[in-house]
Order: sequence, then structure tokens, then C-alpha cells
Amino acid sequence: MKTATITEKGQISIPSSMRKEKGFRTGEKVVIISYANRIEIRPASNFIKALKEASVNEKALSKHWNTKEDEEAWKNL
Repeated sequence: MKTATITEKGQISIPSSMRKEKGFRTGEKVVIISYANRIEIRPASNFIKALKEASVNEKALSKHWNTKEDEEAWKNL
């Protein structure tokens, strides 16, 4: 665990050891995700790739699972 100080502009510096460990590079875009009890910072390239894969998988699966029979079977659960 490391600490950082928030500047007047709301900026922080991610410690270099953590940047190296997690693969963050200078100038790289990041995604900032706010949860109820924490904030996550992820490399944008990894996040966008994961979203695309999830979207493709959902579309592929919906061809087999998104049927009237499935909707009827699951509607009362």
C-alpha cells in the first residue's frame, strides 16, 4: 500500500513502483471507475479490450440463449 496527496487541481501521482508493476506508461490514457467504497484506475486499452470481448461474447451467446423458451423459463425466478 502506498499513499498519494491530492493537489489543488485534483491530481495525484501514482507511485513509480506501482506504475511499473501494473504496466502503466507515461502518456497512457486511463479509465477511472467510481464504486460506492473505492475508485479504480485502469489502463484504458485493457478496459476497452475487455468491454469489446464482453460485448462480442454476449452477442454470440444471445443467439442461443435469448429465446422465447428461455424467457418463459426464467421469468418467475
